[in-house]
Amino acid sequence: MLVFKFGGASVKDADGIINLARVVDGYKQQQLLIVVSAMGKTTNALEALTRAYVDGTQNMHALFEDIKQYHYNIMSELFEASHQVFDDVANTFVEIDWMIEEEPHDDYDFIYDQIVSIGELVSTRIVSAFLNLKELKNQWADARGLVHTDNTYREGKVIWDKTRESISKSIPQLLDKGFVVTQGFLGGTSENFTTTLGREGSDYTASIFASCLHAESVTIWKDVPGVLNADPKHFADTVKFDELSYNEAIEMTFYGATVIHPKTIKPLQNVNIPLLVKPFTDPDATGTIIAENIIPVFKKPVIILKQQQTLVSISAKDYSFIGENHLSDIFGRFAANQIKINTMQNSALSFSACVDHKEEWFDRLIAALSYNYRVRYNTGLSLLTVRHYGENTLKELTSGKTVLLEQFSRNTAQVVYK
Repeated sequence: MLVFKFGGASVKDADGIINLARVVDGYKQQQLLIVVSAMGKTTNALEALTRAYVDGTQNMHALFEDIKQYHYNIMSELFEASHQVFDDVANTFVEIDWMIEEEPHDDYDFIYDQIVSIGELVSTRIVSAFLNLKELKNQWADARGLVHTDNTYREGKVIWDKTRESISKSIPQLLDKGFVVTQGFLGGTSENFTTTLGREGSDYTASIFASCLHAESVTIWKDVPGVLNADPKHFADTVKFDELSYNEAIEMTFYGATVIHPKTIKPLQNVNIPLLVKPFTDPDATGTIIAENIIPVFKKPVIILKQQQTLVSISAKDYSFIGENHLSDIFGRFAANQIKINTMQNSALSFSACVDHKEEWFDRLIAALSYNYRVRYNTGLSLLTVRHYGENTLKELTSGKTVLLEQFSRNTAQVVYK
């Protein structure tokens, strides 16, 4: 039994969905579960719609119409106008209509999950219908009733025993009838509300299903040839890794490598399921395999760039030392506001942390910290992480930059700069 995950770039248009069908057509003799993300930049568009709804801006309905039209245009290239999928998608979009007709009263994160989740629900309806049209028989499965989470909206924490029971009970029966198509990124609470697993969480969904079903492997289909040593959008002369160990992949994703979601690896490592990262434009290419007992060869350092960073510096109002009790309290406030620290440094009198700048969470964090501490911060920064670094590499990458923080270990260097 195999698990495939197709990201937004692979299903961004009609040609992408046709290509997806071509890829899975080569696996008709296999039991295959297919995890699909929202199409193209739909998640970004739904995030903008959520913000417009909460803020009460006038362009809310125009944003929603653009999202719907984008999907209907793709569907019109794939299906006859009378096909049932048009009603299925319209009925899914109605869930947003119901929400935005009312004034926003709920917590922002709750609203976010109820609106943004529609992207995956719609994309999987379209993909499932097209595969059936091409006689690639499949069953559509609602991940919200299979991946059980707590009530941490936008960062749902998986309740593993309940999730394992639901998936192992439901999915094998569906696989006996053909492929299974389900949503990435989504979960559900015990109150039947939708949660999401964190931005770009569809990879994690694939590993959850694979772990629960003891899959033979997971393949993530991407718009790159495999796992590269750096993002080709920012760095020249990148090289592909043919193979990586679980531990190296975990390190890379922890520091911000975006080719795989950070939570993806561990569930697979626990049951020794290999992860393949392959290009959806060239299904026969080898890509990258991530598995146990692999010793990768690093011909070049691994370079990870995170932009839109903020450096927060915290000190006691009475100028006392920043001790263990302060650090415990500070970490608790970061956790309570769902803000991950990308790198940190402390001195006798201050603690500094570099974080992703997420406006709605960041303002809450600063307010929470300012009650007990003096807080200063710099926005618009970049965080460069280099694994297996050399001195010349760092000099070249930071030349002409204003460095605000540096952190070094045996294998990893991190630099925050402007």
